[in-house]
Amino acid sequence: MTVIKTVAVTGASGAVGTAVVNAIVESGKFNVSVLARTGSKAAFPSSVKIAYVDYSDVASLTEAFRGNDAVISTVGLMGLQGQTTAVEAAVAAGVKRFLPSEFGYDLEDPKIEAITANLPIFGAKVNVKKLIEEKAASNPDFTYTYVYNGTFLDWGLEHSFLFDLQSGKPRIFDGGDRPFSTTTLKSTAQAVVGVLEHPDETKNRAVYIQDLVLTQNKIFALAKKVAPEKTKSWEPVPTSTTSIKGSSDAALAKGDDSLPVLFEYLYVLFFGEGYDAEYKELDNELLGIAGDKSDADIEAILAPILN
Repeated sequence: MTVIKTVAVTGASGAVGTAVVNAIVESGKFNVSVLARTGSKAAFPSSVKIAYVDYSDVASLTEAFRGNDAVISTVGLMGLQGQTTAVEAAVAAGVKRFLPSEFGYDLEDPKIEAITANLPIFGAKVNVKKLIEEKAASNPDFTYTYVYNGTFLDWGLEHSFLFDLQSGKPRIFDGGDRPFSTTTLKSTAQAVVGVLEHPDETKNRAVYIQDLVLTQNKIFALAKKVAPEKTKSWEPVPTSTTSIKGSSDAALAKGDDSLPVLFEYLYVLFFGEGYDAEYKELDNELLGIAGDKSDADIEAILAPILN
């Protein structure tokens, strides 16, 4: 039986990392440390130990990880490739459980993996996943868990990723009725705590969570309800995910791997036909996720954005 008592979190100053650290601290069940880059001014709860490290140096990370049962990576987009160093260090330090910075689309789906594997930045997730599984196969004491939460509900609305709430001309992908799983940052962080509380049940596998299933058209309807005057002048733009994938492929072939081009592929994965954007098998109950968000919860997120 695996017991996890000490936890180290990397990339903890971002939105996901902040939520995860707060949830672990609030659970009161674990000793928590965060790894910050040397010179970082980020602030953390007073009960959290801070270790300043060089993320590119295996020896520095190994020393920081030593004595921790679990390592949770919450690094952002630009830090994904560097997770390979963290994996090597975790194995060297004797860490029992590693949670990479997944928190999004389902890499267990071969169709999704096939697209992301060939993309700059996003392909790093595939490389890290392969390395983790290789290390776990040769080191039985080293285990992993992937947390897949679909899209972030609150972050996705606040940053106009799920639906453009700012321009007045929101793109509606493939008719807008494609269902997708979505989860708040808080629930995602609770899922991480749930993994730490149930290490044996979550060993060497992916866990799937969601607060609710949405469509773009549902978001549009709720936006109209929350801000009828503002939204009455909106002009939705019908958009084909097949078309944007084609244009993105062409741009990538010409050497344009800018973030706007790469993000177009995310819309294909979340809204395009043939990808498992709606999770059918969930680990909500095991991980303590209520999954009971309602229209009122979405309206509460939309109101300050629109008004």
